[in-house]
Amino acid sequence: MSGPMRWYALAIYVFLYLPIVLIVFFSFNSGRYAMDWQGFSFQWYGRAFANRFAMQALATSLEVGLWTAALSTVIGTLTAIGLERTRGWPRRLFDGLIYVAIMVPGVVIGIATLIAFVTLFGALNPLLAHLFGPDGPQLAMGRATVVGAHVLFNLAVVTLIVRARLAGLDRSLIEASEDLYATPLGTFRQVVLPLLTPAILAGFLLSFTFSFEDFIIAFFVAGPNNTLPIYIFSSIRRGITPEINAIGTVVLIVSLTLLITAQFLLRSRDRAVAGKG
Repeated sequence: MSGPMRWYALAIYVFLYLPIVLIVFFSFNSGRYAMDWQGFSFQWYGRAFANRFAMQALATSLEVGLWTAALSTVIGTLTAIGLERTRGWPRRLFDGLIYVAIMVPGVVIGIATLIAFVTLFGALNPLLAHLFGPDGPQLAMGRATVVGAHVLFNLAVVTLIVRARLAGLDRSLIEASEDLYATPLGTFRQVVLPLLTPAILAGFLLSFTFSFEDFIIAFFVAGPNNTLPIYIFSSIRRGITPEINAIGTVVLIVSLTLLITAQFLLRSRDRAVAGKG
C-alpha cells in the first residue's frame, strides 16, 4: 500500500473509531458532565449498576436477547437443513426471502411488526374477553413482541451461517455413516450436528448480540418495557452524562466479546476443514 493510501486508510479508521474511544475514555471521568474531564474515577460505573431503572432495562435486554438467540438458532438451523435438501424454484424463492429479511431496514421491520401485532391483538382480544370475561388475559405489547420481531431477521442470519457450514461439509463422512447402516437421525446426531456446532454457536452469539443492541425495532414493539438501548436513548434526551458513557462502554464490551467469540468459532471451523482437506 502506497504512502497516501496508507494515510487515507488511517484517517478512515480514526473517523470510525475515535468517537467510540472517547465514550470509553470519558466513562472514567469523575466530573458530572460527559465531555468535561475532571479526573479519573470508576464512580459512574458504580452508579450505573446501582441505577434500578438501568438494571431493569439490562435484565429485559438480556432476557429478550437469550430468547431471541434460542428461537432464532433452532428455527434458523432447521431452515438451513431443510433448504439444503430443497431444489428448484422453492429453494430460489426461500433464498430470496432470507436475503430480503436481512436487507430490509430496521425501521421498516419495526413498523411492519407493529402493524401486524396491533391487527392481531385487535382481532384476538375481543375473543379472549368473550371466553374469559373482561378481567381475563389480554394480549399487549411487551417482551414477547420484541422477541418475535427480533427473531424475524435473526433467523435469517443463523440460516445463512449454518447453510455456509453445510455447503462445506465433507459428504464422504455422511455417506460413510449411511454405509455403516446408521439411521438418518443417527447420522444427523453423530455426524452432521457435531460438524455444525461451531456455526450454530456462532449464530446464537450473533443473534444475541444483534438483539441486545437493537433500538429501532424494539422502540416500536416494546410497549411499556424498556430495553437497555431504549433506556439510553431516553436518558440522553436530558443530556449525556458519564453514567451513560459507562453503560455504553459495558454494552460495547459485551457486543465485541460476543462478536469476537463468534468469529473465532467460525474460523476454528474453517481451519478444521482446511486441515482435513
